[in-house]
Amino acid sequence: MPGVLTFGEQRAGKPRRPSLEVVAAARRLADVLGATVSSVLVGPDAAAAAGELASFGADRVHAFEAPALATYATESWARAVAQVVAEIKPRIILFPFTATGKDLAPRVAAKTGAGLASDCVELQLKDGRLVARRPMYAGKAYATVEWTGEPQMASLRPNVFPLGTPDPARRAEVRKGVVDTAARARVTGVTAAERGKVELSEAQIIVSGGRGLKGPEHFHLIEGLAEALGAAVGASRAVVDAGWVDHQLQVGQTGKTVSPTLYVACGISGAIQHLAGMSSSKYIVAINKDPDAPIFKVANYGILGDVFDLLPRLTAAAKAHSTARGA
Repeated sequence: MPGVLTFGEQRAGKPRRPSLEVVAAARRLADVLGATVSSVLVGPDAAAAAGELASFGADRVHAFEAPALATYATESWARAVAQVVAEIKPRIILFPFTATGKDLAPRVAAKTGAGLASDCVELQLKDGRLVARRPMYAGKAYATVEWTGEPQMASLRPNVFPLGTPDPARRAEVRKGVVDTAARARVTGVTAAERGKVELSEAQIIVSGGRGLKGPEHFHLIEGLAEALGAAVGASRAVVDAGWVDHQLQVGQTGKTVSPTLYVACGISGAIQHLAGMSSSKYIVAINKDPDAPIFKVANYGILGDVFDLLPRLTAAAKAHSTARGA
């Protein structure tokens, strides 16, 4: 029975959460199909991540650890995944809808002749075939997608598909792979984000700021609340375009798509481009002094007030709660 293949991202031998979510989703599909789950990992120490992938459902891990694969390069990484596809001929291929997944999945689809549905928020099986649900038109509508051929390929939005309970007793077969690493372009350096910061696309809590903060000198209010909550910091496009914060913090149609458990929007009006990147959050709290701000239409909880008054009070309350719990 052709199985399910996933692509996984890892750092220093530890798989990223979106990759674990994809493996867990693959396991649920494979159990219904009576099939196996295989994963592809690329980069140094890739094989070291096999244990955690196995605990969430992987039966086999194909690890490509050549030194030339240390930094991401579309051509060679796509070649590695396509090589595994040709070898095991999976029925379904799943990618995380991360920055790497967005770039890599279309290249692999082109190489393997797979139909690709991106940014899926739901997967089901119907008569043994994959059926996916994905947002369209900046989240204004949802499409139900079916495939007519194989392999059936989809990329999954992070923080939407549950991890489930890991089984530490599970073990995966590890196969070391070799691939041609020739490429027309190579990454010569990577500037990493500051360590200790919560990864925006993987965060369970996000505090985002918009133009209501009036200037970059006030963005520390967002950072203070985020630190108190153990959250990631986000921003609207207007804030990024104004140069207040780096583009890597932008949430929205032209930024990052996030699905945290809690999204706190501070001084953000709620333009459709921003809503497209965060409307799938489980709980949305909006803080704005404009009662007609569109953000209130999607918020689970709305606070009508001044961010300059409310944010310090919320930060103090969060710190007090944290101290009380630790006491």
